[in-house]
Amino acid sequence: MRWLGLWLSGCFSLWAAPVADVLPIEKVWAGHPVAFALLTAPHYQYAAYFDADRRMTVAQRRLDQAGWVFCKLPTSVAWDSHNAVTLALDGAGQLHVAGNMHVAPLCYFRTTKAGDIASLTAAPMTGEREQRMTYPVFLKDRQGRLLYRYRDGSSGRGDDLYNVYDEATQRWRRLLAGPLLDGQGRMNAYCTAPLLGPDGIFHLAWVWRDSPDCATNHDLSYARTADFLHWFDAADRELTLPITVRSGAVVDPVPPRGGIINSNLQVGFDTRARVILTYHKYDAQGDLQIFAARRDFDGWAIIRVSDWKGYRWEFAGGGTIVSEVSLGAVEPIGDGKLTLSYRYPQGAGTWVLDEQTLQPIPGARAPVRPAPRFPASARLGTSTFPGMRVHEAGDGGSADDGFAYKLVWETLEANRDRRRPEPWPAPAMLRLVRGEIPR
Repeated sequence: MRWLGLWLSGCFSLWAAPVADVLPIEKVWAGHPVAFALLTAPHYQYAAYFDADRRMTVAQRRLDQAGWVFCKLPTSVAWDSHNAVTLALDGAGQLHVAGNMHVAPLCYFRTTKAGDIASLTAAPMTGEREQRMTYPVFLKDRQGRLLYRYRDGSSGRGDDLYNVYDEATQRWRRLLAGPLLDGQGRMNAYCTAPLLGPDGIFHLAWVWRDSPDCATNHDLSYARTADFLHWFDAADRELTLPITVRSGAVVDPVPPRGGIINSNLQVGFDTRARVILTYHKYDAQGDLQIFAARRDFDGWAIIRVSDWKGYRWEFAGGGTIVSEVSLGAVEPIGDGKLTLSYRYPQGAGTWVLDEQTLQPIPGARAPVRPAPRFPASARLGTSTFPGMRVHEAGDGGSADDGFAYKLVWETLEANRDRRRPEPWPAPAMLRLVRGEIPR
């Protein structure tokens, strides 16, 4: 009866062996992927995911203990791979949880007692434009204030809005009077998360889309800000808010069906802290190519990086897309060189680019950088069900214990957000993996 009471309360504890490099958390739904979240802070670690019964769950442990405390939240995921979960801690140590939203009402919880997930409670935000939310993102500005970004509306018709949290009053308010990115009822912006660059400025890139069909992405765009109130283009001209497709923020006017997609857009920097956007589009011959856009003195330089002959990824339609191409952000490695990772059906690797030309240097190899040493076995799948794939979620925080952490689990691929016929794979174990940080 005691365990039944703990289960019905929604929060309970399970204690395991001493802390190891791979810690099982619990079994999770494996029928389709949804992005999970991991957040490490001094003393505590939090994971948010959908359990074997598809219930949104938050697990918590002390960093010096192997035992997990669980809180089952009153919401469950269906077949939609858009319904990611996200976590944040405010300056007072209260945990914020949002997720399971794809053109859906606000689904948000906040602790009332710091360090105690049993106190997670459904909470309000502003109460306005919160019935058709998608893509929740928590982030912090340079003052350390907690911000919340989301899309109001749907694919092809939506706006991006920002809220700010007041720790003194424990209330949210609008950061901007209206949207930052406004589709004007004709399109919506698919944007990267604002990235704090080496110049101390937040950088944002996006593409516009005219409909749920991913082939209608167009017009690569960019803006930057220091305070999230005033936004500028790459030439330091202040942009009038809200930003629309006609505001002057367009970097590369790729047309609809021109080969650009929101899921393969990255923001990086060269050794001079100049922003470089990496993406793909079709070239004059109709082949798909990787491009890099960098702002120079006289405008944006659009440079083709790849030289893929006879390859074209003809993506189209709605729902979560299984991508056959991926690319990274450029990273400086010194000595006038950058790296850029890529993958497509005919190969994968990392280019070493000449910083001046942004062209691959023949025969150059990317240096091996010090990285956390995770157990090799942690990446191996354990399910024998056909089509299973291993997923990872990086840590949204950090600890001072000398280790790095990530989540690892297995699911089938996305299915355009449609229900799969049975049989479905058995729930798979979600694991926390610990790696030693090189000194």
